[in-house]
Amino acid sequence: MLIKDLPEDARPREKLLARGPGALSDAELLALLLRTGLPGKNALQMGQELLNTFGGMAGLLQAGPEALKCIKGLGPAKRAELVAVLELARRALAEELKEKTLFATPQAVRDYLQLQLGSRPHEIFAVLFLDSQHRLIVLEELFRGTLTQTSVYPREVVLRALALNAASVVLAHNHPSGSAQPSRADEALTQTLKAALALVDVRVLDHFVVTGTQAVSMAALGLL
Repeated sequence: MLIKDLPEDARPREKLLARGPGALSDAELLALLLRTGLPGKNALQMGQELLNTFGGMAGLLQAGPEALKCIKGLGPAKRAELVAVLELARRALAEELKEKTLFATPQAVRDYLQLQLGSRPHEIFAVLFLDSQHRLIVLEELFRGTLTQTSVYPREVVLRALALNAASVVLAHNHPSGSAQPSRADEALTQTLKAALALVDVRVLDHFVVTGTQAVSMAALGLL
């Protein structure tokens, strides 16, 4: 069925205009971006195929132009548009964190980390460097490991904090396994980095463990 053949209140564009973007499913929002489908497959079905292929919106947010080539009917123009929209989402969240303190927008922090790290196939250790007002200076991916572990060097984290004149940091790493539960090794690493950074008067405010669906705060769990 073509989208134009759907009842008017079920068409993504009309539904958005009448009820707002929050009323649309992920597939419906993607259909608006795609605009057209293929013979036998409308834009709504293509949107759902994208979600199924990449494991939902979190996985799609990590997909690059090359990965999107596997979707039949997704030509260079549509791939470029999708990648551009996803990058705009990342930049919008980064701008929000640069203008406000991280503690004023805790959900934005989680969303930003999930966008950056949530669906990576390998483990990434990143640091959000903050100014004296707890506003984001920059997020840097400092270390990359295998699916199960990564090597993090406290000296490198300290040097970057000094170079950026950071007053505090938020640590973050992803668990490609999908479990957001901090491990004993995560706890030990946090304490090691906390001690190293304290020597140069930089505070560790939190350490997040990130998956495609969660960003768990170690501070909230009492593990910092």
